[in-house]
Amino acid sequence: MTPVDLEPAARRMAELVANVPDDLLDAPTPCPGYTVGDLVEHVGGGSLAFRGAAVKDTGDATSQGPSGDASRLGDDWRTRIPRDLPALADAWRDPGAWTGMTKAGGVDLPGDVAGLVALDELVIHGWDVARATGQAYDGDAASLEAVLGFVSQFSGPGQEEARAGLFGPVVEVPDDAPLLDRVIGLTGRDPAWSPG
Repeated sequence: MTPVDLEPAARRMAELVANVPDDLLDAPTPCPGYTVGDLVEHVGGGSLAFRGAAVKDTGDATSQGPSGDASRLGDDWRTRIPRDLPALADAWRDPGAWTGMTKAGGVDLPGDVAGLVALDELVIHGWDVARATGQAYDGDAASLEAVLGFVSQFSGPGQEEARAGLFGPVVEVPDDAPLLDRVIGLTGRDPAWSPG
């Protein structure tokens, strides 16, 4: 598979996180069971885990399951997470990151799959954070096409078991809907979701 540049999605996520208002950390998100604060903490943990996956570091950062607990954010989250996200993208610029086996979230997986999961996390949770906090989300076409290809694998009939724990049931959107809406629908989110 051809490596995908994670930089545009990581840069956008960094901007979104840096602009999350403190008074919305307890607000709901389109990601079931996550408040904005939980999701921001999840993004922060994911940036470390997937950077570790890119360099084939199978230590603590890649061996732990996914995070998502706002109480673990720490006081420096607004600067730390936006600083860590470009390092994630930079690690995936190495073609070797996309080869061989690696680990992320405590799961062993091929490097090319880990790279796509990292991109999926950036794009989908970027949209989640944007939607929950009233910010605009404008995913780049290359990232959206790569994520569409990834999530489509889990979206056909008979894929319900494979989707479990990854995505909710597919939300049908028109075939001529914008690419972002089609991607969001395939992940089990309603493109029209709003916090109120």
